[in-house]
Amino acid sequence: MTKIAVIYYSMYGHTKKLADTAAASAKESGAEVGVFQVPETLPEGVLTAMGAAPRTTDPVASGKTLEEHDGYIFVIPTRYGRAVGQFSAFFDHTGGQWMKQALSKKFATIITSTGTQHGGQETTALTTIPFFTHHGIIYVPLGYATGDLMNMKEVMGGSPWGAGTLAGADGSRQSSDLELGIVTIHAKHFTSVVHQFVKGGE
Repeated sequence: MTKIAVIYYSMYGHTKKLADTAAASAKESGAEVGVFQVPETLPEGVLTAMGAAPRTTDPVASGKTLEEHDGYIFVIPTRYGRAVGQFSAFFDHTGGQWMKQALSKKFATIITSTGTQHGGQETTALTTIPFFTHHGIIYVPLGYATGDLMNMKEVMGGSPWGAGTLAGADGSRQSSDLELGIVTIHAKHFTSVVHQFVKGGE
């Protein structure tokens, strides 16, 4: 069975919601799905001062987690147009996998969250691709797998690079039904691509 890991970092809960939505869609599409969070790098006092939500009980991802799955749905908050520092630190700890090329021919896709409409959802995906390239991981974009990306009636996150949400500059905005629907289609699309590869190798 195709094994998908949904890996996220969430300080305020927005990306946790996206991760759970993606996981449900991948599972419904026939994959064995695990939901993981990347390790926290900030001290507890700093998190408290920032008003961070309590950490969830989801297991913490490691390089071994990546080795054990066929594909990864990375749910990444954006900081200044690139992946949040916790994700960068997680990627930096995969040197052992890189040395063995243990992640070669694995698949990955990216879902993002930004504070504003022009906060860097596309650049977050773009600047994460070098990590995939060095590991030999195959990046699968959403493309225009759903016409909802052409919606002009409301402000929303997401692009051909991947689904996304807008959290608001103060973090008060929650993901819309439209955004969550795109996440669902994105995860289904990604899972179907990984399924094809896994079945072909059996």
